[in-house]
Amino acid sequence: MTKDSPARTTDTSTYRLWKTATRLPLGSRLFSVGVSLKAPYFRTAYPHVTELRPGRCVVRGPAWWGNRNHIGTFHVIAALNLAEMAMGVLAEATVPATHRWIPVGMNVRYPAKSTGGMTVTAEWPELPDFSSISTGEDIEVPLRFVDDAGVEPVVGTITIRVSPGKKG
Repeated sequence: MTKDSPARTTDTSTYRLWKTATRLPLGSRLFSVGVSLKAPYFRTAYPHVTELRPGRCVVRGPAWWGNRNHIGTFHVIAALNLAEMAMGVLAEATVPATHRWIPVGMNVRYPAKSTGGMTVTAEWPELPDFSSISTGEDIEVPLRFVDDAGVEPVVGTITIRVSPGKKG
């Protein structure tokens, strides 16, 4: 199923909230604060959701001292915090209310150092066919990390388990 598939008939509550919030001045910032209130650890990296649609979420973290390590580079755990937020918001905006999800693993490498801010994109090239998931199924969420200089300092994926069942 592609991201433009007609099989997707309803937006999730998270995606509807995003569409409502982003009609307001500073709406994406308000949305980001709301996510950080729901999952407080995310706010340690000062995340800003800059783009969201089913199957794609982009989160930006600034180049502030709290995201740096002792050698002055963007701390990899801060980058992974942004990645987990991007994955989680993508899942909340994409996985239908008939299913639930939970992260079950992360696979990352750190091939380069990074200095400026960091942008993390979680994106499914094609949306999973959730209607075919009748038991738990592990689905990888590819991640792209890019710093202000265009360097990709981290490479990785997060795996989520999607299963039928009422969310909540």
